[in-house]
Amino acid sequence: MTKKLSIGILFGGRSSEHEASLASAASVLKHLKQDKFDLVPIGITQTGQWMTQTTPYELQQQMAVTTQIIDADMQESTQHTIVVDTPAPSSPLMQHPLSSVAPKVDVIFPLLHGTYGEDGKLQGLLEMIGIPYVGCGVLGGAISMDKEKTKQILRAAGLPVVDYKSYRRAELERNPEKVLDDIEKNFDYPCFVKPSNGGSSIGVSKVRSREELRQAAYLAANYDHKILIEKAIECREVECAILGNEDLQASVVGEVIIRDECDFYDYHAKYVEPSTKIIPALISDDLALEIQEQSIKAFRALDLTSLARFDFFLEKDTHNIYINEVNTLPSFTEDCMYPKLCEASGLAYPDLLERLIELAVESYEDRQRNSSSS
Repeated sequence: MTKKLSIGILFGGRSSEHEASLASAASVLKHLKQDKFDLVPIGITQTGQWMTQTTPYELQQQMAVTTQIIDADMQESTQHTIVVDTPAPSSPLMQHPLSSVAPKVDVIFPLLHGTYGEDGKLQGLLEMIGIPYVGCGVLGGAISMDKEKTKQILRAAGLPVVDYKSYRRAELERNPEKVLDDIEKNFDYPCFVKPSNGGSSIGVSKVRSREELRQAAYLAANYDHKILIEKAIECREVECAILGNEDLQASVVGEVIIRDECDFYDYHAKYVEPSTKIIPALISDDLALEIQEQSIKAFRALDLTSLARFDFFLEKDTHNIYINEVNTLPSFTEDCMYPKLCEASGLAYPDLLERLIELAVESYEDRQRNSSSS
């Protein structure tokens, strides 16, 4: 009999996308095949404590399928073991080494969205410890999390992105009027203001005046040391999912229809009152093929593995397409776009989760072929 793999489901975290992570974890825990996998939930509190249960995890009863129960289940209690504690200023960095988790799991399935989860930091830690994990590697995660660096690489690869410019937080704080003047010189209103590092549209604003620009710049600066300004275009928003390591599969293309009350595809439109999804998108076959081909080319240019979702702008008057963003760890509730695109392409949600675990093992085995300095 084939041994069941033990899968560490890593969720929560210190980022501003903590709540989105809980929703993803609830869905993955519900749909992973129990006849093939043993599940080890590892929750990270918003203060940075890593906790795992000391007894085998009972899927439906212990964690249920709601974010509220997941959040409550992460609180300190005698039913959990703290494997990594947030250190006091004078204490050692790690009082409980993360390697204590390693013997308990065969693969880590990270569901940490945003900072500390999909920006390469976690991936580097897991590679140092030697645990296979779902998702892209260190370099791909770090680059893709930084919108400025992503756009630089995509543009260098001959892929289309909207006009943009970045400013450092220190510039804004030192001479705000000079920064605002430069933005107004290079961009018409409306335009978008974003933290360069971040996800789920947190800290993103669409501005129409200098005063709105000022407020939005300081808001974005709360989330990252770089502020990204982007040209706003009249567009439709379409998305494509990529799956694989070497042999890549591009999904059908889907479209997001934003509610009239939403100014753009912001956090509210993504999670609070989700927008309508049309799969497949109502576009020509030639345009869909172009989006799929550009997604694969971008996946390679950014040195990604396992999975990614590419978000495109489809300009209404010209039908030109632009890569807006890449998400290397998209939201994983069963109703979110990445699983839905894969399902529409013939891969059911539970099978998608199983395939991602297979790709994690494949990536790990490929990394093991590399000679080390030792």
